[in-house]
Amino acid sequence: MAITHARVDERLIHGQVATVWTNTLGAQRIMVVNDLAVKDQLQIGALKMAKPAGVKLSILSKKRAVEKILAGNYDDEKVFLITKDIPDMVELIENGVPLKHFNVGNISLKPGSKAIKKSVSLTEEDIQLIEKTIEKGVEITAQMIPSEPNDSIVSFIK
Repeated sequence: MAITHARVDERLIHGQVATVWTNTLGAQRIMVVNDLAVKDQLQIGALKMAKPAGVKLSILSKKRAVEKILAGNYDDEKVFLITKDIPDMVELIENGVPLKHFNVGNISLKPGSKAIKKSVSLTEEDIQLIEKTIEKGVEITAQMIPSEPNDSIVSFIK
């Protein structure tokens, strides 16, 4: 499969993703999957500027991402997939994107969410989606940067 790593990070592409994660993974393409970003020219411009030189960028809606991934469009590349939130990542998996693992890197504290670690705050809906997805055999970790321990998100929720 072309997807070498999948990550939930509400900041999408930023310093850590653009440098540390992309280099560590040897990613040839960053795929941002977000239904709002694909329609926002300002966001598209910012994502293009934030991506590392020499790395391709795809900004896709969830529907289009599923279609292109399942059609094998990226099978010859190392793809780093990023969604803004857990529901988007879970929706990709539920629609057939064959991910066996994803990482939760950064979700800020919002009304109705609780911090489970410094960089990750989850709503009750997020926790339910995580538990349901883990039951289906998908490993979910919480890791800000590659040098941090790659611990199961369950250890932070309980």
